[in-house]
Amino acid sequence: MSIPALGLGTFRLKEQQVIDSVSNGLELGYRHIDTAQIYGNETDVGLAIAESGVPRDELFVTTKVWTENLTAARLIPSLEESLAKLRLERLDLALIHWPSPADAIPVAEYMGALAEARARGLTLQIGISNFTLSHMQQAIDAVGKEAIATNQVEIHPFLQNRKVVEFARSQGIHLTAYMPLAYGKVMHDPVIRGIATAHDATPAQVALAWLLQQGFAVIPSSTRRDNLASNLRAQELVLTETEMAAIATLDRGERLAAPDFAPNWD
Repeated sequence: MSIPALGLGTFRLKEQQVIDSVSNGLELGYRHIDTAQIYGNETDVGLAIAESGVPRDELFVTTKVWTENLTAARLIPSLEESLAKLRLERLDLALIHWPSPADAIPVAEYMGALAEARARGLTLQIGISNFTLSHMQQAIDAVGKEAIATNQVEIHPFLQNRKVVEFARSQGIHLTAYMPLAYGKVMHDPVIRGIATAHDATPAQVALAWLLQQGFAVIPSSTRRDNLASNLRAQELVLTETEMAAIATLDRGERLAAPDFAPNWD
């Protein structure tokens, strides 16, 4: 099952807020829900999914393994805990959320454990997130590039992550863009706003369409039903080559996800 091009992110959403977001999203037509162990919301995401009435075979559910669970002894039990919280028998996609801080745990160890989780039927697909070129190569060496469904990384008009994108594409690895709206900063950019006006669209729709036209999956989040609906319509927007090129000039290396345990970025 391929990764749906437009999914619903749940980062920073908790309790009733995430229940409402996922419930509204599923009602509006979202079928890809993205969560993570560290978000602390898997239980509420699972509740929203269970109460939605959407058949399981129509859903694509992703979660991500936190750094504390990367050892061979912890990874599979942690995914079993995630499945229990999500009220699911299996995931559609399980990702390594971040490389082990300071590479304390070898990539081969946790990628091997993730592959074992797939072999046991805990997830249909496996992948990676926030992996540098070096970490991607180590993951490829461990499980083969064909096994890696995606690398989920920060990509938006102001951080285009070109080295990672180029390497992933050279290996045939799909990319998922998180923080695609740069925490709302795209709404205020004059270039994006001008393109939005020309299309009678929103700046958010333009930023999402720009990513989708490059072949990335995107996982924007919102707590507002009208924004959730609006983001879905980005799939209908087609930008011209000139407009795509204009947005490409906005890259300024503005990384928003930069925790102190992050790897040395390319």
